[in-house]
Amino acid sequence: MNGVELKKWAETNSRVHLPCDVGGGGPLQSSPHSSQLSVQITSQRALLREEHFSTGIRSCSRIMTRIEKLEGPIYFAAFCDICNPPQKQPSSASAASEEEEEEEEEEEEEEMEIWVGRSSPLLLLLFFLSVTQGPNTLVFGQGWGINYGQIADDLPHPTQVAALLRNMAIRRVKLYDADPNVLSAFQNADVEFIVAIDNGKVADVMDPVKARNWILQNIQPFLPQTRIASITIGNEVFSGSDTALMANLLPAMQSVYMALKELGLDKKVNVSTAHSFSILASSFPPSSGAFRPDLSQYLLPLLNFHREIKSPFLINSYPFFAYKADPRSVSLEYVLFQPNPGVRDPNTNLLYDNMLYAQMDAAYSAVKAAGFEDIDIRISETGWPSKGDEDEIGASVENAAIYNKNLLKRISMGEGTPMKPSVPIDVFVFALFNENLKPGPTSERNYGLLYPDGTPVYNIDLLQRYSPGFYFSSSSSMQRVKAAAISIHGVLLLLALVL
Repeated sequence: MNGVELKKWAETNSRVHLPCDVGGGGPLQSSPHSSQLSVQITSQRALLREEHFSTGIRSCSRIMTRIEKLEGPIYFAAFCDICNPPQKQPSSASAASEEEEEEEEEEEEEEMEIWVGRSSPLLLLLFFLSVTQGPNTLVFGQGWGINYGQIADDLPHPTQVAALLRNMAIRRVKLYDADPNVLSAFQNADVEFIVAIDNGKVADVMDPVKARNWILQNIQPFLPQTRIASITIGNEVFSGSDTALMANLLPAMQSVYMALKELGLDKKVNVSTAHSFSILASSFPPSSGAFRPDLSQYLLPLLNFHREIKSPFLINSYPFFAYKADPRSVSLEYVLFQPNPGVRDPNTNLLYDNMLYAQMDAAYSAVKAAGFEDIDIRISETGWPSKGDEDEIGASVENAAIYNKNLLKRISMGEGTPMKPSVPIDVFVFALFNENLKPGPTSERNYGLLYPDGTPVYNIDLLQRYSPGFYFSSSSSMQRVKAAAISIHGVLLLLALVL
């Protein structure tokens, strides 16, 4: 069955939904019957259950796909467990009958295998998610967001990313620009965005007219269909040596805020900037956290501005950097949220069992020491690379999986830090995709949860019970994606990658 035949076949079967452009990577449609569907996993078959799954191509009963053995093109096959309940045991029959049955099954298998050419695994993952999404589905999202960087030449189109994140239930996304293609793709998607004005444009938006024009061009046209909650002005401005940029940051933030206010958008869109953790002169013990003295002239008026407009103070926190710099002194278990004796703050007697919380409380202490206690602090970036250079100790798939899995588990519990136990931590994980064009060490290109084709870089196994599942194969490797639809209060979706 070629692509044209497949598309025609799918159009005549209302309960089958495939990529609009078979083999070309078009967007996927959600099945109108998706709420009635559930999927179970058995060792070598996918069972797609509803009242009855009729393919229009003979019977779908007793069709086995040996998916793990397929080579070349990607295959997908569906099975009806009404025709063939998974619990049913094969009856004893004569050798002749069994041979005839096997021949019939092989013939049916050929007709049921749907060849989608070499469509990307992302499309297949989206197809799986579209037919399994139901009222109890939870993939990712509550309590955290994702950084969506685009310094790459192999990323999927924003419309595909929108479908992926929608089905993964990720509801908060942070960009490093205000890409109109992304903002358009997420219209009516119930996703909250942080957009950005990069360092190179900070000086421009100091001009009130240019700030207003930037908002009219990059923000207002997308409201309210696309939810834009914040604009970050610059990124890690104080970690460099450009004193002119440092001096321009606050005036630029004030100019953008005033433009939002004039346009009546200041109650919907706030203004902030993200800082490197290097702005702290000291971070241990956490209660002794303090900003670098050379930055006081910039940070004190900036903190006052945050308090006036009630916007959060954003900080990028990477325990990986601390471990990489001194692996002999810093416990790997401590930075990966694994069981460890912990570190006690001698001034407060608070016990810290992970470095991220300690760094966040150090930031709270630094803000307090500067004379401000009523400013929210949020982590705008945190993550762990799955690959690095030889001198980047700790950068590995295993450690990245452990870090993000344990981080998201903590978030799902609604935890606060020892210093602020009643304030749930708020983080944006870095990042959604690996970005192959980012400069710097190898780690910079390998922070993604996903490869550009949509497959997970590593397991994020927060599953309490399986629900649906999906298999796909390609000519280069065999991979398996499993997902679980589970209630919002206890569990997250498993995306399991088996090489």
